[in-house]
Amino acid sequence: MNDAYRDVRGAKVTTKMLRFVLQRPFSPLHTDAMFGAVMSDPENCRELLEMILGISIDRIEVSKEKSMVYHPEYKGVRLDVYARDEKNTCYNVEMQASRRPVLGKRSRYYQSQMDMEMLQSGRDYEELPKSFVVFICDFDPFGKELYRYTFKMKCEEDVNVELEDARQIIFLSTQGKNREEVPKELVTFLEYVKADLEESQKDFHNSYVRRLQDSVQRVKANREMEERFMLLEEKLKEERAEGEKIGREIGERIGQRIGQTQGARDMLLKMLEILGEIPEPIRERITSVSEQETLTDWAKIAVQSASMEEFVKKISE
Repeated sequence: MNDAYRDVRGAKVTTKMLRFVLQRPFSPLHTDAMFGAVMSDPENCRELLEMILGISIDRIEVSKEKSMVYHPEYKGVRLDVYARDEKNTCYNVEMQASRRPVLGKRSRYYQSQMDMEMLQSGRDYEELPKSFVVFICDFDPFGKELYRYTFKMKCEEDVNVELEDARQIIFLSTQGKNREEVPKELVTFLEYVKADLEESQKDFHNSYVRRLQDSVQRVKANREMEERFMLLEEKLKEERAEGEKIGREIGERIGQRIGQTQGARDMLLKMLEILGEIPEPIRERITSVSEQETLTDWAKIAVQSASMEEFVKKISE
């Protein structure tokens, strides 16, 4: 591996930094890269889908971080986990560690891209198989304190009439409170997703979570995963675009400085997402900082902190 390379936003990432972060005892399912790696194990993915959907799956094939681009002029999509079972039913599972805008429209677009994938393989639309899109959210996407929100197309005039278009969109929330209405195993899994760094390593008294914990440790121990795991998410490239735009307007030298500062800010925020949900006051404070040196110092504190609380305490001293 090279001594240094750049993430999708152009920020410099060193091998030493990758190894330091990989060795930290965090609960990394919040990151798309780790979630995709863990769910690339067909058994991990199969049992998760059975738990969420309440169905039985005999066999499943998994593609992690599947890219779907059908025309250079069209917006493509990169799915965290894409799978098909023995009946050709298609599944897309996405990890959402932080709240993002228009999540409903995002789910609609993802499902439409899955349909295009199947139609391009030579199928007629009448042959479209069942499809499920699942978002695992470390927040409550609808504010109703439910662990699971399931959406199907129904008639407004008579809710007993379903469109029967063979698709479902499901949002899971780690912030649910209706334990008695969902399977205990699903609640335990969501508690694991929600857990902070220290709590994620405890015994959840659940065989599936224990297997996920083991899978996480194997991925972290695999040096071949370093580059993929720490190449900061492609989803952050939109954030860097703003810094580049300002840079062009102000001038090349100042623009480079702003781009570097934005890269340092994005790196810090990504590291903090590993620790858990970033409190809004802390996010605003980071956003307001314009000195790259300060952001770099805070990033060092982040990788040395075992929890979000410890990080906040250290930067407040």
